[in-house]
Amino acid sequence: MNMQMKPGLWQQQSMKLAMTQELTQAIALLQYSAQELAEFLEVKAVENPFIQLKEPDLKALYKKERIQSSQKPAQKSGIEHIADDSYTIADYVKTQFQLIDLPDTDKRILVFLLDNMDENGYIAISQKEAARLLNEKEQAVRSVMEQIKQMEPAGIGAQNLQECLLLQAERCLDAPFLAELILRNHFTAFANKTWKPLAKALSVELKEIQQAADFIKTLNPKPGALFHQSSSSYVRPDLSVTLSGDVIDVHLLDDDLPKVVFEKEYFNEMASYADKEVKQFVREKEKDYQWLMRSLEQRQQTIQRVGLKIVEKQRRFFFEGPGSLQSLTMKEVADELSIHESTVSRTVRGKYMQTPYGTYELKAFFPSGMTASQENGEGASSSQIKVRIQELVSGEDKRKPLSDQVICSALLEEGLVVSRRTVAKYREQLNIPSSSKRKRYE
Repeated sequence: MNMQMKPGLWQQQSMKLAMTQELTQAIALLQYSAQELAEFLEVKAVENPFIQLKEPDLKALYKKERIQSSQKPAQKSGIEHIADDSYTIADYVKTQFQLIDLPDTDKRILVFLLDNMDENGYIAISQKEAARLLNEKEQAVRSVMEQIKQMEPAGIGAQNLQECLLLQAERCLDAPFLAELILRNHFTAFANKTWKPLAKALSVELKEIQQAADFIKTLNPKPGALFHQSSSSYVRPDLSVTLSGDVIDVHLLDDDLPKVVFEKEYFNEMASYADKEVKQFVREKEKDYQWLMRSLEQRQQTIQRVGLKIVEKQRRFFFEGPGSLQSLTMKEVADELSIHESTVSRTVRGKYMQTPYGTYELKAFFPSGMTASQENGEGASSSQIKVRIQELVSGEDKRKPLSDQVICSALLEEGLVVSRRTVAKYREQLNIPSSSKRKRYE
């Protein structure tokens, strides 16, 4: 094939969306959470002398939309979202060492090790690595580590789960000898639940292994978690949904955000100056304010539209509870609202809805869907399937636990078509062990 390339001028028409400063700002504001938006407005107030933030009135007046439904509400309950206010496990250990007169070198090692202690009480760095970084002898590091392990609560200072559980068992006066032996020398076989060969190797019966397992389950794999400090944080819902008979009320919660106020008098005073640079500065800041207000209005309108559509598509959830979530994709919502899918994705990021069943991130209303039976033609969400898996496992005979295939068949009988592999994936997400590991021997 002979191709000739000749120089020439060609004209081609194309359409491009100009990414203006205003559009960029609108996109950014849309994906901000309520907290991020409040912080952004504070920055804007510093940058623009004509913008003042007015603290929100505690008596919020909500914008309402109503959605009719013929379904009746189920029993409802609320969930509070307040973080624990206790201090860290490292702080707690540090106070215990105040009664011990440590050499300066050991104090330095202690501070370093506690800085490397995670919120569960584990020390995440090896003795060798700690000694290298501190330029100290490994024996000195080991000595301080051993002292940490003697502190309360039992199990802290461990470097892995096996050591954590063993430290607790050693301090427990009524710990079965077999439990300590298993934790010290046979932890992998025990955790993998290869109990029959383990029982043979230890010359004990399976029921004795089971009794040791029952004791080990009483130990705390995260002994430092109760001391975890996090500053009190609150989820600020962007939308609120309440039920009134057969009507769903959707409230846009924007009144707890700072209000943007334009300083008109100061603007007029500055605008009266004859200096060209001052006038240019004033015009730019006025335009900046107008852009901000349009972006804020567009943000709230989009959140409200997407929120209303979510409630419309997931109305069963609000009357029947979390187990009634339907399969829903962001593309479906985008198509029905005639907006881009990325707009829906930005809208639901970091946004929350207060419902009769607690506060949920908007992303939670887009569960991955599984196809149900062809008879009813409805999609069952992963949440529904997980609820049924949990219920089936909870009601099983622990001496003959249900295999993934049996669970798969049970779901099929209920019209929920799901593969055995998917059942296994959902079971793992629910932190449910396999059937072999759920089996009890008494």
